[in-house]
Amino acid sequence: MSFAYKIYDQQGVYFVTCTVHQWVDVFTRDEYKNILVESLKYCQKEKGLKIYAWVIMTNHIHLIIGTSKDNLSDILRDFKKFTSKQIFNAISDSRQESRKHWMLWLLKKGDSILFWQEGYHGEEIRTIDFYRIKERYIHLNPVRAGIVAKEEEYVYSSCATRYGLSNEMLELENYS
Repeated sequence: MSFAYKIYDQQGVYFVTCTVHQWVDVFTRDEYKNILVESLKYCQKEKGLKIYAWVIMTNHIHLIIGTSKDNLSDILRDFKKFTSKQIFNAISDSRQESRKHWMLWLLKKGDSILFWQEGYHGEEIRTIDFYRIKERYIHLNPVRAGIVAKEEEYVYSSCATRYGLSNEMLELENYS
């Protein structure tokens, strides 16, 4: 992990990116995306995770997060460890996953699951301007990827909630 992307202030607010090993497009099925959402909800409730903005793409996630309780690095470590096992098992147990054997082969080495790439590319957010740049980047990701025409149309994102157009899938904090 790069020196510049280490979380130094465990109580700070950070823009982070977690990428699936080998950039495998795992999150094409709602079942796998919902595992991430439920795990983030758990981290909010039990570990004090604060979520300001988020998006789940096909092979990575972007978050703007902080914490009121545990160390942010510990929360991210636990989140990645838990979700890697849960999603790997969901792929393994799936009867409809046409890419099952290929994905399992790519995401496992020996007895180890290699679901997430190492690190999380964290950048501390210290100003409202930087926050707005990163939030906009997150919300436009599905548009740039050609998944939706308008950022507020993408379900697995905080954008529609920020625009007041839908019930929030995850509880959001306000950055000020």
